[in-house]
Amino acid sequence: MGRYFLKILLAVFVCLDHTKVSVLGLKWPSESSHVKCREKERQALLNFKQSVEDQCGMLSTWKDDENNRDCCGWEGIECNNETGHVEMLDLRGSESHYLSGSFNITSLLDLQNLEYLDLSSHPDISGSQIPEQMGSFKNLRYLNLSYSRFIRGIPSQLGNLSKLKYLDLKETGLDETIPSQLGKLSNLQYLDLGRTDLDGEVPSQLGNLSHLMYLDLSGNSFFGALPFQVGNLPLLHYLRLDGNLNFSTKLQNLNLRYCNLTDESFVVSSDSIKNSHSLVTLDLSSNLLKSSSVFHWLFNFTTNLESLSLSFNLIEGPIPVEFGKAMNFLEVLDFSGNKLQGEIPASLGSICTLKNLDLNNNMLEGPIPVEFGKVMNSLKVLDLSGNKLQGEIPASLGSICTLKKLDLHDNMLEGLIPVEFGKVMNFLEGLDLAGNKLQGKIPASLGSICTLKDLDLSHNNLSGEISSFIQNSSRCKNPVLEDLNLSNNVIIGKLPNLSTFSSLRYLDLSNNQLTGEIPKSIGFLYELLSLHLEENYLKGDINELDLTNLWKLMELDLSDNSLSLTAGASAIPPFQLFILGLASCKLGPSFPSWLQDQRELRYLDISDAGIDDFVPDWFWNNIPTITQLNMSYNSLKGPIPNLTMKFLNDGTRKAIILNSNKFEGVIPTFLSHVGILDLSENKFSNLNILLCENTVATDMFTLDLSNNQIAGQLPDCWEHLSSLRFLDLRNNKLSGKIPQSLGSLVNLEALVLRNNSFIGELPLTLKNCSSLALLDVSKNMLSGEVPSWIGESMPQLKILSLRVNRFFGSVPVHLCYLRQIQVLDLSRNNLSGEIPTCLANFTTLMETSVMEREIVKKRQISVLEYHGNSYDSYLLLSWKGQEYEFWNPENLLKSIDLSSNDLIGEVPKEVGYLLGLVSLNLSRNNFHGKIPSSIGNLSSLEFLDLSRNNFSGNIPFTLPNIDSLGVLDLSNNNLSGRIPRGRHFETFDASCFEGNVDLCGEQLNKSCPGDETMHKPQEPAIDGEEEDNSIFCGALYMSLGLGFFAGFWGLFGSMLFWQPWRISYLRFLNRLIDYILLMAELNVVKCHRWLKG
Repeated sequence: MGRYFLKILLAVFVCLDHTKVSVLGLKWPSESSHVKCREKERQALLNFKQSVEDQCGMLSTWKDDENNRDCCGWEGIECNNETGHVEMLDLRGSESHYLSGSFNITSLLDLQNLEYLDLSSHPDISGSQIPEQMGSFKNLRYLNLSYSRFIRGIPSQLGNLSKLKYLDLKETGLDETIPSQLGKLSNLQYLDLGRTDLDGEVPSQLGNLSHLMYLDLSGNSFFGALPFQVGNLPLLHYLRLDGNLNFSTKLQNLNLRYCNLTDESFVVSSDSIKNSHSLVTLDLSSNLLKSSSVFHWLFNFTTNLESLSLSFNLIEGPIPVEFGKAMNFLEVLDFSGNKLQGEIPASLGSICTLKNLDLNNNMLEGPIPVEFGKVMNSLKVLDLSGNKLQGEIPASLGSICTLKKLDLHDNMLEGLIPVEFGKVMNFLEGLDLAGNKLQGKIPASLGSICTLKDLDLSHNNLSGEISSFIQNSSRCKNPVLEDLNLSNNVIIGKLPNLSTFSSLRYLDLSNNQLTGEIPKSIGFLYELLSLHLEENYLKGDINELDLTNLWKLMELDLSDNSLSLTAGASAIPPFQLFILGLASCKLGPSFPSWLQDQRELRYLDISDAGIDDFVPDWFWNNIPTITQLNMSYNSLKGPIPNLTMKFLNDGTRKAIILNSNKFEGVIPTFLSHVGILDLSENKFSNLNILLCENTVATDMFTLDLSNNQIAGQLPDCWEHLSSLRFLDLRNNKLSGKIPQSLGSLVNLEALVLRNNSFIGELPLTLKNCSSLALLDVSKNMLSGEVPSWIGESMPQLKILSLRVNRFFGSVPVHLCYLRQIQVLDLSRNNLSGEIPTCLANFTTLMETSVMEREIVKKRQISVLEYHGNSYDSYLLLSWKGQEYEFWNPENLLKSIDLSSNDLIGEVPKEVGYLLGLVSLNLSRNNFHGKIPSSIGNLSSLEFLDLSRNNFSGNIPFTLPNIDSLGVLDLSNNNLSGRIPRGRHFETFDASCFEGNVDLCGEQLNKSCPGDETMHKPQEPAIDGEEEDNSIFCGALYMSLGLGFFAGFWGLFGSMLFWQPWRISYLRFLNRLIDYILLMAELNVVKCHRWLKG
């Protein structure tokens, strides 16, 4: 087999570093031989040493003194036992030991008997080139200069090395072209020129190297076709290159990875295909192939092909059914990382020789063929992850007794985990079913797989307890489980004793419904590196003794439980953590002193931990190493010291979340180097030092200083924060004009200055902030006209709030350029004129979309997810007559509010085109004319206020068509005629229509002209009917009572006596808070009107 011979060949070359046997005809003396080198050659070696920098001590034995005159004993040198000539010079470098400076290879020319020369892996040599005199080493058989950076090209004189068998120049930085003289190296067996900077055409003379077994020309800039037939190289077993190719009858291993092959460039002649049946291994991975026709081309390799890889291409379409029938000897099949579609052919299950099948990260769908478990008696690896596979997992997979790895994660598989898993799987080491829709309990049979090392069942809907699975594992004499991930399921019950898994390194049971205390047995998992139990219902106390044995622990997250951590003042944890999450755990009231010894922390979350204390200085000094810090929702107090420090530059964005505490004073300069900074809801009073004392550009992304006590004029030094995207300064005491330098924040996406005391006009420089999606300057004392450049320069704007200011003039027609606007609030200003008729340009408001009503608010940072990029916006809106602060309003409603201005004219009919509108408020203006009937088209409208205007005419008969309308106010206008009837319109009471003298209808208890009041006389009840009615009412009341009793105690009784249900119900209620705040008033009004009607 060609590939095995190739491995043996490479192993022989590697052994040159470690053995003294004959290789490639070279002979070295035994250890017992003693010979002195020639003086001329010793001087040549010393001259070479002087030309290089040896900071790592590789040449420390090369000394010019009486005790070291014999160079044959120097490190890396071997001499001939009989002549004393130097025949081997091995100075191969490594990552930690290498030479630098300029290599003077010409100083070695006196070593004319040299047969082996290795100067590879010295990346820091500068200005060195391969000298032309290198061709004078007539006896050289092995030359390796790889991974050492030389300049210029390959000297043609290397073609004079007639005895050379091994030449490796890969990644040397050599440029120009391949000299044709290399074709004279008739004994050459190994040639590697990969990933240098060579270009031009490949010389045809390389076809003369009839002894060549290994050829790598990949990663260069060659062009044109290969100028020789590979068939002329009968011993070639490995070929890797770029460009066109022809196959030989002897080629067994063809590697064309990273060759940028496309469907157009991958052209093979029919003659070549006929002569290619010797091919055993074919690797076309990491190219640009798209067409599925490559499968039909591969049918011609059915004779001996054993390994086939097309991974990481762009191949589309289905896998042909015929493919599995044609490949009779295939052992490795890898189609991963493509765009394959359709179902997996059942014929692949008929390849009984298959050992490795990898189809991960495609777009395959449908069920997993049941045939996979019937004849695949040799299968060791099956990876179908990252697709769209559906249905249940076939039980037949459990019969593949040879399987070592089964990976089905990130699909859409449903049903139960087959109980057959674990019965005959005696070699399974990895099982990954994460990211599916699996249900039911974890089969106890999985615990019988004693070879299992990695088990990942996370992100499913698995339920029940895990005790049976754990108990079954105790039957194994030496369980080898290292990674257990059951997170994000619905697993209940208490944590079982896990001490059986003595090899466990990673344990993740987070985001389940586990209850009770953390068992002491966790402390006996001596190999544990990572422990995640966050987001459960665990309770109890944990002290330092429980974690004494976990000295290898690097990750610990117990957040969102009801745990309490206690540690003595002198407690020193045995571990050094990188990740620590204790959010919502009881740590206080004192600041945890044991954190002082955690010097490797990168992530720390101790938010909502009941800490009521000053932060000690030693903690601030340790901050530079922490990438993500969350200490929000405590009672931390005092100032933050203005330290001089540099944060660790590890390529990640730093996040410091300190909101909802009692910090005070000035904000220090060093925090300006943080990417995400949230200091909201504290008592800070000054930000001048933060902004103005550091003039160096920073990478700050989010700055939230809302709800503090910052007073005075906003500093005018924002230029160095050009990367800022989210800025929130609402609810402070800022005054004066908005500084011009805010316009330098060209990447800004959200600017919130609400509820301050800013005066003057909006600065013209803000037009540079063309990426703004949210602009909120409401509740200030700003004046002037509404700038037209808002519409011209901010095409991404979704939320614009200028409410409660002193803007005057007309509503600029340029606002119609805001095609993505969702919330437009210009209320409570002094605007005049008419509403522009170009409202139809509001493209997003014209779209009816399902708005999310229940949004789970996540932590800004967590161990597994980073939410720092998404800024949490809070927008103050007038909703149904009262002011509410909405969280992320773009997810909740689409609104236009022009109320409390001096607008005149008629409301344009184009407002009826905005089908996505949820709220429309035009009240308290001077509009006249009729209410546009097109408003009845607004099927999503829930709130409509047109009160206190001069509208006249009838109420449009189309308004009752809006089923979602919950609040309507048409009061204090000049409307006339009958109030329309239909659907739920009768539920609106008189207050919605009062103040319209000529309006009539049942809601106003005022008859309209032409109405005839007809009263039906009440007929006496018949005795028989009374008796029937009493029997019916008695039965009805009895059934209602029984139903109420059974329903009440069936549901609330269970929650009262069963803690998991009670806790689940309370968590569900908490997640509905945002929805309840938005909908409560509407539902109460509807219910009230329905009961009255």
